[in-house]
Amino acid sequence: MQEQEGEHWLTSNVFYMGLTSLLSDLGHETATAILPFFLTLELGVGPGIVGLIEGLSDGASSLTKSFSGYWSDKMGGRKPLMNVGYALTGILKPLIALTTAWPQVLLLRIGAWAGRGARGPPRDALLADCVSSEARGRAFGFNRAMDTVGATLGPALALFFLPFITYREIFVLSAIPGFAAFFVVFLLVKEVRVEKRLANIITASTVKRVGEKKDDPSYIGSLRALPRSFKLFLVGVGIFGLGNFANILFALRAQQVLALRFGSLQASAMAVGLYTLMNLVYAASSLPVGTLGDRIGKRGILALGYFISAVACLGTAFFTADFWLLISIFSMAGFFTAITDTLEGAAAADLLPQDLRGTGYGVLQTVNGIGDFVSSALVGILWTLVSPMVAFSYAALLSAAGGALLVHVTQSTFTSQKE
Repeated sequence: MQEQEGEHWLTSNVFYMGLTSLLSDLGHETATAILPFFLTLELGVGPGIVGLIEGLSDGASSLTKSFSGYWSDKMGGRKPLMNVGYALTGILKPLIALTTAWPQVLLLRIGAWAGRGARGPPRDALLADCVSSEARGRAFGFNRAMDTVGATLGPALALFFLPFITYREIFVLSAIPGFAAFFVVFLLVKEVRVEKRLANIITASTVKRVGEKKDDPSYIGSLRALPRSFKLFLVGVGIFGLGNFANILFALRAQQVLALRFGSLQASAMAVGLYTLMNLVYAASSLPVGTLGDRIGKRGILALGYFISAVACLGTAFFTADFWLLISIFSMAGFFTAITDTLEGAAAADLLPQDLRGTGYGVLQTVNGIGDFVSSALVGILWTLVSPMVAFSYAALLSAAGGALLVHVTQSTFTSQKE
């Protein structure tokens, strides 16, 4: 099926997928905003365990992402895996309320993140299928903006309820928007059918692209069929990902610094407030960033986002209890996250043929997930065994290297274009 034409990019599918993202992240971030404090203050673990849980969860997500996109191409449909993914996340995350030890949290977090991995590549492929190439930045920007409205409201909701109910009760509360997200995608999002290329044979154009002499509909064959320009694009994305740790570690670092001045409870509330600010900046920036990418090209803006990440990480390495400094760093973190989350997906769509988009998004999100695993775990370990200054300086170095490498390896194959 051909991509949608015309000027109207805010189709019903784009809107309902945005609403799904809003509701899902509302539930997810309500729980995530308090998770590090639940682990450290109630279950008594340190930053190393928090980083380990984040990293292993991202690893599980990466494993499912790698195959879910391929299977959505093979089936010629995106929704079945999306339905499963949203259901798993909605069910497992609230069950953290019943845990009494961190390994239990780890298992539930891994399961919930596997659900997020299963739904991610098919969702992005369906989003790319719904609009013309000229509007992908706006479609992805709208989706990320709605996603982040939920991510902003979630910590705000947690912050509001913290004085009145326990961490465990907040986890239970997060189930409501999580289940609502499942029902929106199940009932309202419509499938856009694509040719079942992988269930039959690789097309002649694909064979020519990879230089193979015979058809290969396997997973490995699909990976080989991905365009060279997309593979080079992944190099810069991957290096950046090795320094792009989970954003919740920004909040944990702020809480640690603020606790020396304000005490643990007040510092936790202030850190949740800063995390909310970060998500608010993310939400406000996503659609403008996507629109700008449609107009002037995505590569330069994406590389700029990587360099802003380096500055934010370096600032975090030298955090003080100066609230204006914290506000500046968290604002930068929200802005670079808007750039990277919006334009990585939109740029990938420009480089991938429709019948390989699921596979391509699976690889892209797997590369990001591996980076998240390494960076979150390594930042947590360096923080615990050496110092937070060394941990966040490492992240700054890798972010800057990713930006430089993205510019270098793509300059001849990934030109700025209005697509």
